[in-house]
Amino acid sequence: MAMPVDKGLDHSADLLTEGYHFMRNRFDEFGTDIFETRLMGKKMICMKGPEAVRLFYDDSRFKREGAVPKRIQKSLFGEGGVQTLDGTAHQVRKLIFLSLMTEAAVRRVHQLTLEQWRLEASRWKSGQEVILFDKAEEVLCRVACLWAGVPLKESEVSQRAYDLGALIDAFGGVGPRYREGRRARKRTEEWIRSLIEKYRSGAVADGDHPLETIAIHKDENGQLLDAQIAAVELINILRPIVAVARFIVFGALALHDFPQYRTKLKGADAEFMEAFAQEIRRYYPFAPFLGAMARHDFEWRGYQFKEGDSVLIDLYGTNHDPKSWNQPDQFNPHRFIEETVSPYNFVPQGGGDPARGHRCPGEAITVAIIKASLSFLVEELDYSVVKDQDLSINMSRMPTLPASRMIIQTK
Repeated sequence: MAMPVDKGLDHSADLLTEGYHFMRNRFDEFGTDIFETRLMGKKMICMKGPEAVRLFYDDSRFKREGAVPKRIQKSLFGEGGVQTLDGTAHQVRKLIFLSLMTEAAVRRVHQLTLEQWRLEASRWKSGQEVILFDKAEEVLCRVACLWAGVPLKESEVSQRAYDLGALIDAFGGVGPRYREGRRARKRTEEWIRSLIEKYRSGAVADGDHPLETIAIHKDENGQLLDAQIAAVELINILRPIVAVARFIVFGALALHDFPQYRTKLKGADAEFMEAFAQEIRRYYPFAPFLGAMARHDFEWRGYQFKEGDSVLIDLYGTNHDPKSWNQPDQFNPHRFIEETVSPYNFVPQGGGDPARGHRCPGEAITVAIIKASLSFLVEELDYSVVKDQDLSINMSRMPTLPASRMIIQTK
């Protein structure tokens, strides 16, 4: 069967202008869940939907080594990180993250998030205007470092939070935005690598924290991780927590745009609070897509894949797939109570089984942070949303946010 082809020499410029809707526009045009295009001078096969996600996470057919562009490694992920590994090396390295994501850790991060929001808000004056996104990044930088056992002076918070946020923001950036991400990567790796080295020399007294877990982790050959690689992996703990600031802002936006849910969230039972948090992750744009490479030639649903073919799975498109979701472009938390949800149709941070594949193992912590932040906004903070601001979401920007980054005013 011939795969639909997005004709033209290269569509990188279209990806930058269409953003999260790039693949969706072509799926709609071709009337299919798969097509071929060219991006950054390379052939790319783009897919969406639960069956495509199942295929994408079949490690017998796809690999990650060589699939993540160097520009992404040099900003978002770091070079040599777990996202770029396969096979035994990946399994052994991922044990770091799986061992950390315990129920106790989730409870601890939830409590830290509440505590740090309360501490942050205690500094605000009545009538003060606050850019919620900026404060959320700082709050979550503190949370991440407290949980991970990373020493952080209050005087450092603003810069460290900015740098961790810049790593995320560089993902779809070009020019100055990307270069700033590269500079932030260099600063952050120098900071964390020095900390790893100090810990190993005994100069940093740590307890049972991710810092210790990563510093003493041994690879598949029984060797301690190189200090640089250990730094990359510790940043892979800190950065995703700071990234949840985007979900917090989208949560505040949902409370503003769909005010009927604010009342329901006050004193809400655990089931509805969980459903609301998950709908934020499904409905709003976060990670746009992920990539892999075909290990060998094979056929799937009549389509031919060749060894070395690059494949992108559309995360945003799968979360809005009308074949999987009822009225996917409507915000409806009740769907997580009433509809069928699986690791293959709900993929805000990747798909499949996190214990065996490349799906993010930290989703429970992500949800805990969102729930704690929603609880704080609804139950504890008296505020209004500033009227004179731009709350539109630019879907061509990856990653994106409300243009004004959500300005609130305390009461």
